Amino acid sequence: MVPTMSASPFARYQRLPGNRRRLLRQAAFFLILASAAAAFLPFQRAISFGSVARRKSPQSPPEDVVWAVEAAARHIPWRTVCMQKGLAAQRMLRSAGVDAMLHYGVRNDPESRRLEAHVWVTVDGRPIIGGDAAAGFASVATFP
Repeated sequence: MVPTMSASPFARYQRLPGNRRRLLRQAAFFLILASAAAAFLPFQRAISFGSVARRKSPQSPPEDVVWAVEAAARHIPWRTVCMQKGLAAQRMLRSAGVDAMLHYGVRNDPESRRLEAHVWVTVDGRPIIGGDAAAGFASVATFP
């Protein structure tokens, strides 16, 4: 039996509908910018990267934006974490007319006794990205 090879990332990209390809390109672009902001800007400036004015009417469903950010993050040649994903998702969602809120939370890890931070994004009070790992983190700041 000959093992089947999965399609290359480029072949899978080519098969996507045009609107999904556009979202994926946009997500990669904003992940790159969010990574640069997190690496080179002071925290207050970096965390406000996603806080842009909303369009009047929604352009893309939040689930599509989250899909694009998660998919693009898997193919960026460096590790992206909750902060970069959250900043990119919030920026894309607000630009698409969705009232996305970025939450910055902290907790004291009882095992390592270290202070940990986490970022997640909510829409209408419902976590849409980073929410699975947000349990146990106290939200200390939110950014519209």
